[in-house]
Amino acid sequence: MMHNEKEDQPFESAGPNPIRIPDNYNYIAVFLTLDCPLRCSYCINRFGGEAGRPQRMLSGREWVLGLNRLVTRPDLPITLQGGEPSLHPDFYDILAHLRPDINIDLLTNLEFDVEEFITRVDPRRIKREAPYASIRVSYHPEMMDLAALIKKVLRLQDAGFSVGIWGVLHPDQEQDIHAAQERARKAGIDFRTKEFLGKYKGKLHGSYKYPGACDGHRKRPVECRTTELLIGPSGGVYRCHSDLYNGRGEIGHMTDPDFVINEIFRPCEAFGSCNPCDVKIKTNRFQVDGHTSVEIRG
Repeated sequence: MMHNEKEDQPFESAGPNPIRIPDNYNYIAVFLTLDCPLRCSYCINRFGGEAGRPQRMLSGREWVLGLNRLVTRPDLPITLQGGEPSLHPDFYDILAHLRPDINIDLLTNLEFDVEEFITRVDPRRIKREAPYASIRVSYHPEMMDLAALIKKVLRLQDAGFSVGIWGVLHPDQEQDIHAAQERARKAGIDFRTKEFLGKYKGKLHGSYKYPGACDGHRKRPVECRTTELLIGPSGGVYRCHSDLYNGRGEIGHMTDPDFVINEIFRPCEAFGSCNPCDVKIKTNRFQVDGHTSVEIRG
């Protein structure tokens, strides 16, 4: 477990050498680990063969020191995710020692002990004013038991947590997802669906801003600029999800005291092998449709 020698002292408003989040940034993704107890056939982390390179994980102390440097806004939380973020050995220490003024969201499959979670986490720490739940649970029918998941979500709701379930509308699972949605809603749970992104039976599914970005065939040089801060398990900052999942091309590091976010177009020679998360047309954090994470030119 991480030990904080200043546990009883007040938190500073920002860490040393603060990292200021640009006003146009829409998302802060903190991938504590890419490990996951599930092996879903359509995992977006493995689109195009990604997530094949193991990465060193920052310790809890390193994560806290780095993330506490962030200067963000109440409507732009840091989102802890993975993989399954609770698999990080210092998961609860990270939650406990982030600055109180930094809002936290959590993406999880709830494959952990919810009673321990309830005991160790104040529900007010992961709750904010937003048009969706702060704890967003992914449901994958090929790997998960719906009844057990609903029971866990209801237990968390009863304990005061803001929780919702999301299901991917994979062509093979649409009927199962809609049935699960109806069952969850009858139990009083917000269950929303997401578009399936990826290839199925030779066809690419998803709504994308840039044709050819994910077809895996055309690779040509472009320039790309992001509106997301993507931080990998080792603390590296990446320009896109494809780079993050492959552990390539860091543009900075959270432990570097001189790191700043530069809103610039960066050269890329891998257009055609983009990850769908970066180029899909989706809603922004205010649930306004038409947003895309990156801008590509050239």
